[in-house]
Amino acid sequence: MIKNIIFDFGDIFINLDKKGFAKEIQKLNIFETDVEVKSILDHYEMGLISTNEFLEFFNNKVGVSSEDLKNVWNSILLDFPLRRLDFLKELVTTKKYRVFLLSNTNDMHISWIKENWGIELFNEFKTCFEQFYLTHEIHFKKPNLDIYKFVLNENKLIAEETIFIDDTKENTDAAHSLGIHVWNLIPGEEDVTELFIRKGDLF
Repeated sequence: MIKNIIFDFGDIFINLDKKGFAKEIQKLNIFETDVEVKSILDHYEMGLISTNEFLEFFNNKVGVSSEDLKNVWNSILLDFPLRRLDFLKELVTTKKYRVFLLSNTNDMHISWIKENWGIELFNEFKTCFEQFYLTHEIHFKKPNLDIYKFVLNENKLIAEETIFIDDTKENTDAAHSLGIHVWNLIPGEEDVTELFIRKGDLF
C-alpha cells in the first residue's frame, strides 16, 4: 500500500514547452551534444555554479548576452493549471499520504516561477509538500540513483510504500530500480489529477 507520493514539477504541475525550448536554445548555438556544454548544464542544475557563472560561460563560449539567454532559458516554462493545485490540496487535506516534490530545477527557473506566479501562489503550492526538493539546492540530479536514495533516507521512506511520478522515463526507470513504484506520466495524454484512476491498484 502506498504511503508516500513523490512528485516531479515540470510537466506534472507546470506545463513545459520542451520542443520549442530545444529549437530556441540551438539557435544560440548551444547543444547538449557538446561535452563541455552538457557538463555546465549539469553543474548548474545541481547548483554547483551560480547563475552569473552560467550566463558568463555562454557569453564567452557562444557570445550570447545574458538577457537573451535568460529569455530563451525561461521560455520552456508555460502555465500552471490550477486544477492541479486543487487536486494537490485535496490530496494533502486527506492526510493519508506523505507528499514530496523532487525536481531537476535550477535557480533561474524557480526565480521566474516565483515572479510569474506571485509569491502567494508559489507559497500556497510549496507548503503542500512535506519536503520541496530542488536539485540546485540539494546538489543531486535525476536520474542519478543517489538523489532517490537521499530522499528515501532523509525521510525514512520505504521504497515499496512509495510512488514517484515523473514525465521522463529515464527518471522513473532509475527510481523503479530501487523498488519505488512509478508512474511515467505522458504529458498531453495523461494528467496528474488522474493519479487514483491511472494507478488506483496501488492505493
